[in-house]
Amino acid sequence: MEFFPADRWLTGFAGDAFVLDRLMLVRILMAVVLAAFFAIAMRNPKLVPKGVQNVAEMALDFVRIHISQEILGKEQGRRFLPVIATIFFAVLVMNLPTVIPGLNISPNARIGFPLVLAILGYVTFIYAGSKRFGFFKFVKSSVVIPNLPPALHLLVVPIEILSTFILRPATLTIRLMANMLAGHLIIVLLFSATNFFFWQLNGWSLLSVGISALSVAFTLFELLVIVLQAYIFALLVAVYIDLALHAESH
Repeated sequence: MEFFPADRWLTGFAGDAFVLDRLMLVRILMAVVLAAFFAIAMRNPKLVPKGVQNVAEMALDFVRIHISQEILGKEQGRRFLPVIATIFFAVLVMNLPTVIPGLNISPNARIGFPLVLAILGYVTFIYAGSKRFGFFKFVKSSVVIPNLPPALHLLVVPIEILSTFILRPATLTIRLMANMLAGHLIIVLLFSATNFFFWQLNGWSLLSVGISALSVAFTLFELLVIVLQAYIFALLVAVYIDLALHAESH
């Protein structure tokens, strides 16, 4: 029996409950990198930041000003900034391995981590609404549209329940996973085509040059997608929190 195959670690331990495959190891590595970056940046903060501290503060200010405060206002934005910033940087850092040689795939291309972040956002906006209105009033305010004819509630209430409490976390999860998986597959196909035409079909070497240029261009585009997906995920969580805080004006 092979307890430590090359692509799966801790196999056979506690009934495989703690199996670590390659993607999980990448996920752990990037989590350590993220924690180390902020630990180093903030280990001895200066009043006038420079170096790594300056980069970290600029990144935090972007989330604080352009996501948290932009959607929630100063008071509530500051209140929910830890959750929103955690989600933004977790998505960003877990997306980066897509374009890092030797890693070559984002952990967000598998559903587990996007689902965890979506659940965090889900719990946060339910908490925000419940804290302000009480749980049952919050749910009622979220799904019952005032001034509708009573008969229409039979149609509208189930739709609002589906939209607010089921589709929100589902769409957050699927959007992130699908985008990162699609980007990974396209990059793999482009670089595989380059290898095929250059090494195996020598007569097509010129075509391989064009595909190589396209591969590099798409990799640069994927860098934009990496940041954009982190921004969209965090922004939508902030929007959902804001909707929960104003559920009574539904």
